[in-house]
Amino acid sequence: MISITIPVYNEEETLPHLRERLLEALPKLPQAWEAILVNDGSTDRTAELLDEMARAHPQFKVVHFRRNFGQTAAMQAGFDFAQGDIIVPMDADLQNDPDDIARLVAELEQGLDVCSGWRRNRQDAALRRNLPSRLANRLISFISGVRLHDYGCTLKAYRRDVIAGVRLYGEMHRFVPIYASWMGARVGEIPVGHHARKFGASKYGLERVFKVVMDLLVVKFLSGYAQKPMYVFGGAGVASLGLGFIAGLFALYLKFAQGVTFVQTPLPLFVVFSVLTAIICFLMGLLAEMLTRTYHESQGKTTYMVRNTRNIEPRLAGAIPAADVAVAHR
Repeated sequence: MISITIPVYNEEETLPHLRERLLEALPKLPQAWEAILVNDGSTDRTAELLDEMARAHPQFKVVHFRRNFGQTAAMQAGFDFAQGDIIVPMDADLQNDPDDIARLVAELEQGLDVCSGWRRNRQDAALRRNLPSRLANRLISFISGVRLHDYGCTLKAYRRDVIAGVRLYGEMHRFVPIYASWMGARVGEIPVGHHARKFGASKYGLERVFKVVMDLLVVKFLSGYAQKPMYVFGGAGVASLGLGFIAGLFALYLKFAQGVTFVQTPLPLFVVFSVLTAIICFLMGLLAEMLTRTYHESQGKTTYMVRNTRNIEPRLAGAIPAADVAVAHR
């Protein structure tokens, strides 16, 4: 089964057209399908229209949030409630083309685990949306090592097993291909259609750039140091000690070579603060190491992931997801 997951927020004008476009495109898919529409606390008639869609078409399944939690939470809910082996998120504003879903799924059938849409001819404001997006995509690709042209395109296709353990926070829905890549997924992309928005107004603005940059820092930390946080905190502590040592030497030079007493410069105070900062960094690093070990050991999580095995008893492969165990022992 193919699950299409769609976050929806105040789209009462778009929903009738979205329903028709989905009913035109989805029956052409090679497998059975379902559409999970997540109402992210809409304040217009969206909830009513979604319920009407669900009553008329059993393939449309609706999840209503109690309040607005944001696109990332809505996308996570779509993943959680999806039952398909392939999950395809898309936007509700019809800027994504439902006809492209079949093309993305076809790429998975050719061997990819993740296929990302690339809005090559993006129909958005050039300076307010397109330029910041291009810069952000280059930055994300450089830092993550996963080369994609368009991280912001919601339209992507995932095999369920590569995102089964992914939990999304903040604005991290755009980084799902990175998480999948960590799990050994084969990631690719194809150009997809993009249409100008016909109804309503965009929910996104330049204020999201700051959130994306902060989340990118979290992603970089998790990718490189989630299992060795002491390297980050310890490195900061060593740097702080180094600065304090240099400041102390300079203070001694001023005193004995230039006759400048310690009370005439802020250097001694800087040395004290540097040493205290270093101690705090080391202690935080040790605490983070303890938390990392507690996280893995209390939940039985391993520090590695296995794609499949050969001639290994299932009882010895407890860390392998059930789907992989089944494949490994056919």
